[in-house]
Amino acid sequence: MHPFAYVAPVTVEEAVAVLDKHGDRARPLAGGTDLLVKTRANVWELDAVVDIKNIPELMTVTVGNDGLSIGAGVPCYQIYENSEVAAGYPCIVDGTDIIGGIQIQSRAALGGNLCNAAPSADGVCPLIVHSAVAHIAGPGGNREVAVEDFCTGPSQTVLKKGELLVSMSMPKPPANFGAAYTRFIPRNEMDIAVAGVAVSLVLDPSGQNFESARIALASVGPVPILATAAGDSLAGKPVNDESIAAAAALARDAASPITDMRGTIEQRRQLIEVLTGRMINKAIERARG
Repeated sequence: MHPFAYVAPVTVEEAVAVLDKHGDRARPLAGGTDLLVKTRANVWELDAVVDIKNIPELMTVTVGNDGLSIGAGVPCYQIYENSEVAAGYPCIVDGTDIIGGIQIQSRAALGGNLCNAAPSADGVCPLIVHSAVAHIAGPGGNREVAVEDFCTGPSQTVLKKGELLVSMSMPKPPANFGAAYTRFIPRNEMDIAVAGVAVSLVLDPSGQNFESARIALASVGPVPILATAAGDSLAGKPVNDESIAAAAALARDAASPITDMRGTIEQRRQLIEVLTGRMINKAIERARG
């Protein structure tokens, strides 16, 4: 493994300066569950590793009237063990609770899961259906990117030279809101999704009609997919099996999977349809309390 410098900045500005100086030969260190594996495998040859865990903005979870903000370095267990997050954003808990095992969750960060940009990432689709925004700092200042636009390909993101993901924020859910995420894995020993689906929806005050919905798909394309047509199809429709089945079929059509050792194209399409129906029903249950 190529020797590298370890840098532990205490401000966003210091971290950005190091990342900008070294470019692609520097990487932020949050939990290190992906960084160390790739470095040891010589996927990356680094001159500097930038430990972000001493930067307050990257290690804070805030729940308030404006919504939820999660620092990019916050480990998964601090998210799913937060009672306010669990009460208001259960879909985020659904995702963080299954990223690896307990040991991994004590280190791995939701921000790292997003920046790793794996199509099978369990944390990204829940962020998408919660309309999350990524807050980025860089040499040229700060900017915001919708999470559904953050990943541009496998292991590729919108981050430019010197830029650092600081946090992800999402609005406070409205009344009659429900959301849920699940995945299918081939066996317990292979903890990578063959397919995954996150759903969020808002019901009308009667609880009998859909007002709006967002559906996101994991592991069935080069990036997590926001299935816009599937979600939009539910708006204004009654809550019944016909509406749900139609949305699930559109989600299946939005998938663009490949065949690999974990599953075939047809299996993944079928899984997306089945899982979408299940998650719509689970989100309905949560929306109704």
